[in-house]
Amino acid sequence: MAYSAWTANTVTALGTVVRSASTIVPTGLVFECTTAGTTGATEPPFGTDVGSTVTDNNVVWTAISSVFEDLNSFAPDKIIELFELEFVDEVATALGVSKYYFHNGLNAGFTGNIVFNSNTYSAIPIKSEGFEMTTQGSLPRPLLTIANLDGAITALIKTVNNVQRATNPSQTALFSGNDLAGTQIRRITTLRKYLDGQPDADVHARNADQIFEIDRKVSETRDAVQFELVMPVDREGDMLPKRQCVSNICQWVYRSSECSYTGTNYFDINDQAVGSAAADVCGKRLTSCKARFGQYNALPYGSFPSLGMLK
Repeated sequence: MAYSAWTANTVTALGTVVRSASTIVPTGLVFECTTAGTTGATEPPFGTDVGSTVTDNNVVWTAISSVFEDLNSFAPDKIIELFELEFVDEVATALGVSKYYFHNGLNAGFTGNIVFNSNTYSAIPIKSEGFEMTTQGSLPRPLLTIANLDGAITALIKTVNNVQRATNPSQTALFSGNDLAGTQIRRITTLRKYLDGQPDADVHARNADQIFEIDRKVSETRDAVQFELVMPVDREGDMLPKRQCVSNICQWVYRSSECSYTGTNYFDINDQAVGSAAADVCGKRLTSCKARFGQYNALPYGSFPSLGMLK
């Protein structure tokens, strides 16, 4: 069913079910009135877990799944699986789009594109596996295999691997050999009856969105490309604290907002003055910072020189 939005100052009967009025809730939840009364003047902070409650003036709302009853019926509607590939800013600029929307082309008999929440999901042969969540063992590391018969995925990977730094294109490609690693994948599951254009269309009726990142490219052939996904909290090699403390190598991207250098005095990697921006490369040393900002001025150096004094 399509759920009505929450409204202010409304007499609400026991068992009434509403959705959030302000946003699409990717948790897949709607909210059932478990204590009747009159709603308040402003929308309450609805819960993000099944069973959580919130008091709204003298109404109590309990969070429930928006698709539980449909999936537990004798004849549940067809489950639709959708994917969104979201690029980091530099890649989005190079591609001209911030997201790719796609589905496997076999969702409930759909062989063409699908529209949900006003977004068009292109039909691409896909095999997805390993998304199941368990209460024991390690976190899931799903595999996503995407058809590559027209070379589109290979072309996408090549484009990403050659994205240049906007501030200094002469330097090494920003994502050389990256193969889309770190790109966010959002998996949305809903029912056919809730897609745009259906009588019961409702973008709020969905399971909780699952968010993963591409951890690595497993294989690439002319037929298909396979990626291994990982949850953001389960990436190998990540450390806490996130930023390493080193004494003698600046960690800022040259001429970025952290670096903040925008001058027209150019230097090479050895801090020697050069005459063109094309040859301007930061040596990442404290002396490199002094050459640009001045010997006795404040230096936005992205490292910790004092660590070298500790024993």
